[in-house]
This record gives sequence, structure tokens and C-alpha cells, in this order.
Amino acid sequence: MSFPASPRLPSGPRRRSLLASAAGAALLVGCSGGSNSGDSGGSPSVADRARARAARDSEGLAGRYAAVIAAHPGLAERLRPLHEEVVRHAEAFGAVRAASPTASPSVSASASARAAGPGDGSGAVPATEKDALALLVAAERELADRRAGELLTVPGELARLLASVAAAGAAHVYLLTEGDG
Repeated sequence: MSFPASPRLPSGPRRRSLLASAAGAALLVGCSGGSNSGDSGGSPSVADRARARAARDSEGLAGRYAAVIAAHPGLAERLRPLHEEVVRHAEAFGAVRAASPTASPSVSASASARAAGPGDGSGAVPATEKDALALLVAAERELADRRAGELLTVPGELARLLASVAAAGAAHVYLLTEGDG
């Protein structure tokens, strides 16, 4: 018995491969034997810089979510749980505060540009909900890819945290594109 092809077939392998690579990296890092930031795999200054960058990136992404929620209130129910999780990620990396969902649509350009990845970097929220979701998908995907690529450059515990957050970002991409088709 054959099943009909999914209308979203082109985007499926991308999500599965990203989830698989992040999960595989998490397993490899979890089995590496290193467990604290003082491991020989990286100096504390490398870990501190990576943690600070990850916190800034998560804060920028939280700002992007807050701006989209403020500009498109109809998406608030769908985006609020993802936004809250991104805020928790920023806090896990040591951020003191992250953007609130009531922030104005014009989030600071530097924070938005860090999180947005592809795009014009202006921090502006697209006029349509579909385009705003596409902006979030691109930001989540770029950040998850970057974090997965950084796993081998940081010590054990931070690598595990990066792998976990990268996997969550890949899951966010899936949830943001779930209704597309």
C-alpha cells in the first residue's frame, strides 16, 4: 500500500535532518566524558564568550518573537509558548532579562539582526502574518544551525546546553511551519 506524497515534502527532510543532527550531537557530547566548564576541551574564557554570545542571541530571538506578537496579536496564542521558552533559554545562558511579549514592534536593530539571520536586519516586522512567521523560522533555523556547529568548540556542560537549545530551536521551526502547506 502506498501513501500519497505530503504537500510539504520539500521542507520535511530539512527539519528531520536538523533534529537528527542536533539529537546526535547531544548524544555524542553526552558520551564525551567531559562535564564541567574547566575541562581541557576549552578554556573558561572560551566558554564564557560562547555563553555570553548564546545569551545575547537568545535575547535577540526573544525580542524578535515579542515584536511579532506585538505587531500581529492574532499570532500571540501560537507564539507565546515559544517566546517563553526562548526567554528561558536566554536565562539558562546567563541573561539577566529578555524581551517581553508586550515590546513594541520596532525591536532594537542590533538584537533583531543577531537573531534574525537572513533578511534585511532592520528589525522591522513584516506586514503579513505569513511573512512574520517566515522571519521567525529563518531566525530559529539559523540560530539552531550555528549552535549545533559550535558544539565541538565549547566544554562539555555548555555543549550539552547548546545541543539542547539547538534541538529546541529545530522543534520551534517545525511548530512554526506545521500549518503551512
